[in-house]
Amino acid sequence: MMANAVIELKKVSFHAQNAVIVEDFSAQFAEGRSTALVGPSGGGKSTVLKLAAGLLVPARGEVLYRDRNIAAMNRAQNLVFRREAAMVFQDSALWANRNLSETLDLPLRIHYPEMRTEERRRRIREVTLQAGYRKNLDIRPALLSMGEQKLIAFARAMLCRPSLLFLDEWTESLDDDAARRLITLVRQFRAAGNTIIFISHDLEVVTNLADYVIMVAGGKKVMELEGSEISGNALVQMMVEDGTA
Repeated sequence: MMANAVIELKKVSFHAQNAVIVEDFSAQFAEGRSTALVGPSGGGKSTVLKLAAGLLVPARGEVLYRDRNIAAMNRAQNLVFRREAAMVFQDSALWANRNLSETLDLPLRIHYPEMRTEERRRRIREVTLQAGYRKNLDIRPALLSMGEQKLIAFARAMLCRPSLLFLDEWTESLDDDAARRLITLVRQFRAAGNTIIFISHDLEVVTNLADYVIMVAGGKKVMELEGSEISGNALVQMMVEDGTA
């Protein structure tokens, strides 16, 4: 095993409704590096990402976080993992029946129960401003545009100062300025020695951000490249721009 692998998938398979979505998938994700998952729509990228994040339990195989099987973690170990790792979902996944302030407050309450209300409010305002959201937090997600929902989802992911980010099309639905802001924040996150596993169909984002690229098709890993091999690779371009799921 790679000495500095933060996440490792070992011969992982996942089934849904009697269909094989991911099969015999193995990959290592190095600490302090950024890895892009690319491939055709429906090829299994988002499922691989959710397996790596411990949000789905594999039918076979193991997903390891720093050598520890996520599925076998006890409550305390899982809580540490959830504090150190964060996910931005493609559909934002904000609570429909809670306002934004309540949604953002919950992770801090769970992971930092000793934090005072004033401190939590200060941290929430800090991350929302960094993400570029400056509007009212006492409203529900339904009143936001899709782009605004993505900004809140990104802010939520950064609340507990994670060291590992899972990003599923995190710039989708954003205007150019907002996308550039989040890309800059992600670059700064990586520059600080943190780890990123992301999905994007924007070739410029993949080219400029990925240290490694893993191609996923038919639920399998079909190719793995270093970032230096991306430029000018027609297959990579096709796989990036063809895939949105």
